[in-house]
Amino acid sequence: MNSKTPPVQDRMHSASNKSTNVHVPTPKFFMPVFFTVIIATLIYIGFQVSADLSHVPPLSLYSVILLATALLIALGFEFVNGFHDTANAVATVIYTNALSAPVAVMWAGFCNFLGVMVASGAVAYGIIALLPVELIMNVSSGAGFAMVFAMLIAAILWNLGTWFLGIPASSSHTLIGSILGVGIMNYLLHSGSGASGVDMDQVIKVGKALLFSPLIGFAFAAVVFLLVKTIFKRQLELFQPPEGNKPPPPLIRAILIFTCTGVSFAHGSNDGQKGMGLIMLILIGLVPLAYSLNKNLDHAHIQSFEQLSSQAAVAMYPAHADIPDEQARQTITAYIQTKEITPEVVPALASLTDHLGDRVAQYGDLKNIPEDAISSIRNDMYLSTTAFKRLDKADQLPAMPEAQQKVVKEYRSNLDSFLQYIPTWVKVAVALALGLGTMVGWKRIVVTVGERIGKHHMTYGQGMSAELVAMSTIAAADGFGMPVSTTHVLNSAVAGTMVANKSGLNFATVKTILSAWIFTLPATICLSGGLYWIFLQFVS
Repeated sequence: MNSKTPPVQDRMHSASNKSTNVHVPTPKFFMPVFFTVIIATLIYIGFQVSADLSHVPPLSLYSVILLATALLIALGFEFVNGFHDTANAVATVIYTNALSAPVAVMWAGFCNFLGVMVASGAVAYGIIALLPVELIMNVSSGAGFAMVFAMLIAAILWNLGTWFLGIPASSSHTLIGSILGVGIMNYLLHSGSGASGVDMDQVIKVGKALLFSPLIGFAFAAVVFLLVKTIFKRQLELFQPPEGNKPPPPLIRAILIFTCTGVSFAHGSNDGQKGMGLIMLILIGLVPLAYSLNKNLDHAHIQSFEQLSSQAAVAMYPAHADIPDEQARQTITAYIQTKEITPEVVPALASLTDHLGDRVAQYGDLKNIPEDAISSIRNDMYLSTTAFKRLDKADQLPAMPEAQQKVVKEYRSNLDSFLQYIPTWVKVAVALALGLGTMVGWKRIVVTVGERIGKHHMTYGQGMSAELVAMSTIAAADGFGMPVSTTHVLNSAVAGTMVANKSGLNFATVKTILSAWIFTLPATICLSGGLYWIFLQFVS
């Protein structure tokens, strides 16, 4: 008898401990429902877009094709995002048998949908702020379209490649690398003409969120797991791998499902916004008359804006001169690009602020603004709000009494209401793409997270602790308007519980995940920068 052959009892016990939950077949009703939802949503989006475009001149065939292609690629990015980031949310409930794989995946997809629908938009416009100011203001130009296509295609290619290899790479990391690549290439090509490259302050802010969130996930998950182990020390089954497909105790199962729900919801509300921001750039570039400004604002809001703009201009610079708008724009743009304050910046901003109120008020209703004026007004609003943020952050705004500070703050909020809006149909489209992406491509990443990070099978206590920390971290980041990676947070949280439980880490998998984390930025920077240069050859 071969001494290396385990006894029959051990082989049977090992087989009983091996969960087959991840391989549960998809129900037969899934595909009909899947396609029904897609068709119904496409019909809804079609009606909404038709309503939006009914008040603008008919688009040319070229514009329609370009719009459809750009939206398809943007939604493709969110679809692939669902393969990666959302799949992480269901790994713990599947490998602890809290939910069967098909139910977990469908539930996560639905929760992602809800998360996107209630998203504030803060993260969406935080991502856009990473881009060079001149490209955002000229997004309807050939360079603007080259920028959007280069970013999205680079992000999709990297996400698909890492997904195919089963590597949990971060979609947030990927998109930010793509944005940096475009910004750097734009600076290299046009530095002689004053191009601004990327906003390094915003890059550092986002970089800190991406760097510290996995460290927080690792440390807090380890601490939470040790607390759970102390509190529930008598319930030994919580700290043993599941037997076969046996579900966890009711309370732990409820917590696992709750945290999976929270992670999926938080992921939708955070990551979904990145696609929204890019889609809004596409819409503003191709159909400025319909999407440049928030057409839902009423006449009273516009009147309020006129009054506030005049009051804010006086509060900032009581003796401001009537500076021509073109001169004011050049001064403010130079300040945003160089971050060098000059005596002309605040008077220029005060003058532009005063004029903006008058220009908007003369039309009475945003729907009455002609196409040649609406892009100019939006660009001036964007310049103003960006300059305000930079001056405020650098503490370069003039000293004002509290009452005047309140006026300026109210004006800035009013200004943002014109720019930072997202139509409901855009949210629905992104929510659908993200949710369906989860349901289609979840398995490769789930298997990596559930089976290959630790040397031993995940326990109920580990799954609960990892999900709880991931949910809290992502929700907090969303509240602060900071993009974080669901992949990084959850993977590091799972690793933290493995270390705390002395389960051991599978260093081959950890090394692969870390390599993806390290190389995602340089790879996507090079890829998107190269694509941007190639696309410019066709549009210049």
